[in-house]
Amino acid sequence: MTEAHPVVVIGAGPVGLAAAAELVQRGHSVQVLERGATAGAAVAEWGHVRLFSSWRDLVAPAAEKLLAATGWRRRDDDAYPTGREWVDAYLVPLAAALGERVRYGAEVTGVSRLGRDRVVDTDRDGQPFTVRVRTERGEERLLAGAVVDASGTWGSPNPLGGDGLPALGERGPGLADRLAYRVPDTADPAVRARYAGRRTAVVGSGHAALTALVALAGLAADDPATRVVWVLRRGEAGDAFGGGADDQLAARGALGTRARKAVEAGYVETVTGFRTAEVRAEGESLVLVDDARVGGDLTTGGRTDAAPADHGRALGPVDEVVVLTGFRPDLSFLSEIRLGLDATLQAPVALAPLIDPNVHSCGTVYPHGAVELAQPESGFYLAGMKSYGRAPTFLALTGYEQVRSIAAALDGDHESAARVELTLPATGVCKGSGLTDPDDAAEAADEGGCCGAPGPAAVDLVTPSGSVPAP
Repeated sequence: MTEAHPVVVIGAGPVGLAAAAELVQRGHSVQVLERGATAGAAVAEWGHVRLFSSWRDLVAPAAEKLLAATGWRRRDDDAYPTGREWVDAYLVPLAAALGERVRYGAEVTGVSRLGRDRVVDTDRDGQPFTVRVRTERGEERLLAGAVVDASGTWGSPNPLGGDGLPALGERGPGLADRLAYRVPDTADPAVRARYAGRRTAVVGSGHAALTALVALAGLAADDPATRVVWVLRRGEAGDAFGGGADDQLAARGALGTRARKAVEAGYVETVTGFRTAEVRAEGESLVLVDDARVGGDLTTGGRTDAAPADHGRALGPVDEVVVLTGFRPDLSFLSEIRLGLDATLQAPVALAPLIDPNVHSCGTVYPHGAVELAQPESGFYLAGMKSYGRAPTFLALTGYEQVRSIAAALDGDHESAARVELTLPATGVCKGSGLTDPDDAAEAADEGGCCGAPGPAAVDLVTPSGSVPAP
């Protein structure tokens, strides 16, 4: 790194602030750039969701040392905060302790090398980074000795389309206010009014989707006119409910248990093998159209209806669609940085085999640090959720260890950087979001064994206008 310039950290979330704390502890000049108006701005957007991890695993060691000097006291290690509590009780005080090192309303729009585009080799590593920043006052350029991109993936949700592209009509006029890409906060009266007494399709199989199912099932329990349809691309629910009581993160296991109960109680209907190709408005309702040509039959109510080779089936009518199909990294502002990313996951090449969701759950991810996160562009690192690319699983503990190792590497302490030790809670599967009820962990402890998947309940399949009816 170029010692004459600060290390720029992109993002003032949990991992970005932990990176800054590690670097400050080692005596480095640091500048954190946050697009939002406050620390943990992205976390605040899911502030109503309770985390799987307890406070014990949510405070970075270097950050705690920095906070201790301010008189800050950590919360009960065994308590599970909501995202909002995490922001208010930890992230905001940590940013305050970092002081002027954190800038808000500073959106990074580009990163490069001074006087070098990505093609030029000559004296490349000897040049500082240039970081282009957009603020309310206009654009500016900062010079950086190294860059740690911990901007996360929250701003780049995956689309509804089953092929990774937006479904036909998804970005069309008139539908934007009928599709949501976040877990609904049903404690908010306005949000509750949006979904109560209506039929909502929840698309996705991860823990964010399970959280939404549980929340909407609560509405259905209060208002029988509320209907919830769980739309899965996979052929069966399988392990989507997680590890139950076998999950070492009890709160995560409890979420799957509650979702399973909601399905079994009839509050949630399930359709499997449905890969959305199109969403369209029909009257006051929405219809999702499946592309049968991408493989797989549509299974409903214990029967399989083979779709014609050239025509999809349709699911509807529904009033709202909640799309919770995961996230992807925004690499657009890194076009002039030489990145070595796995072709499948868009994660660092050396890290990708360790986090491949086809092989690993978050509890079986091997310890990793600066070596696995290093890029062909010397002094540039992806950290936190963004380092996982499209892999769906990430825990704060992982990010804290990543940035500890990165800070050591930037400090020239290669022995410490290589000494990566991390033990993560084990489970059969783990795909990310959270809970809404603080008593869920205790409830999960009373549940025995890992839950199996119930058979899917029947849903209404309609033939969209202008299409050929299914046999």
